[in-house]
Amino acid sequence: MKTYRNIVVLTGAGLSAESGLATFRDKDGVWSKYDYREVATPEGFARNPALVHEFYNMRRRDLKSVAPNAAHLALARLEREHEGSVLIVTQNVDNLHEAAGSHNLIHMHGELLKVYCRHCRAGQSWSEDLSTDLACPACGHKGGMRPDIVWFGEMPYQMEEIADALADADLFISVGTSGNVYPAAGFVAEARNHGAHTVELNLEPSEGASYFHETIHGPATSVVPEYVARILKR
Repeated sequence: MKTYRNIVVLTGAGLSAESGLATFRDKDGVWSKYDYREVATPEGFARNPALVHEFYNMRRRDLKSVAPNAAHLALARLEREHEGSVLIVTQNVDNLHEAAGSHNLIHMHGELLKVYCRHCRAGQSWSEDLSTDLACPACGHKGGMRPDIVWFGEMPYQMEEIADALADADLFISVGTSGNVYPAAGFVAEARNHGAHTVELNLEPSEGASYFHETIHGPATSVVPEYVARILKR
């Protein structure tokens, strides 16, 4: 196997599904039960903040009952043992990468365990329920606290840093993502255009499967540890 210096790993909901967290776009996923326009847009929050808070309160509670799976642990091992750089760019808002031991990580869609105030923009870690009655610890205003989640219509975080990493990558790995949510769905083409070897590790072919030089399909808890072992054995 070729030696790779700089590795970028994109992860999606399929990675955390094996830990027991629901995906979004599958037949029985989150968006089959909720209208995203009501719970995951700035307009929905303005109309009914209590509904949005309850949606994310439930998801925050769900995190307390799950743990990283073998795929999360394998990616943390890759970061720990690889002699070059490893950056994980995740579309997931859970904390399972951190719980597995990953450190070089970008949450491009935000984090369930963080909140910020719309009045003063102060952010902080948060593991309990949110409500419209809570006052911001920083400015004291009520009604402005919201999940630090990138909603539909908002710009994902750290896009410049992601673009720089894709430009420098020798290897781009996509794990557990459907390939139909932009801008993340375009990362494989960007990395490939800069000369990276591109690999899909997914339960089934994604919509962008043709952009990958190499595709390995199966459960993330099987294919990710196996591929990481291949890289570390080179």
